[in-house]
Amino acid sequence: MTPLRILFVSTGNACRSQMAEGWVRHLAPEGVIARSAGTEPRHLHPLATRAMQELGVDIGHQRGKGVDAVRHERFDLIVTLCETAAATCPPLPLAKARIHRPFDDPAFLESDDDADLETYRALRDELRAFVDELLRERRATR
Repeated sequence: MTPLRILFVSTGNACRSQMAEGWVRHLAPEGVIARSAGTEPRHLHPLATRAMQELGVDIGHQRGKGVDAVRHERFDLIVTLCETAAATCPPLPLAKARIHRPFDDPAFLESDDDADLETYRALRDELRAFVDELLRERRATR
């Protein structure tokens, strides 16, 4: 069976898309490949890494990258995770389908303190629920 390939796209590829990629890598059965990219890529946010690590998901090795870095890869599904990404992500020639599921961006938080970590934890949990649902739907249609 051909692997299922999912690309998560957010504006910065600093948090939301990286966390979603991490959840797929952690939760999905063998044969599901996740990647992430940003329309205006930045560095992975340390609170995103910390929040995921609390639940045993290591995304510390992942790096922020732009959509151009994955332009020539084949994807079964592209998931845009914010309005900016939905509006600015260029069409990718080898992508079969695209959906939009927006999540709030915690990047507006300027510090790395424990109060801000709560926002990242909430996002982490919302993304896990979304990825669980997405994987269930994809298994049902394959």
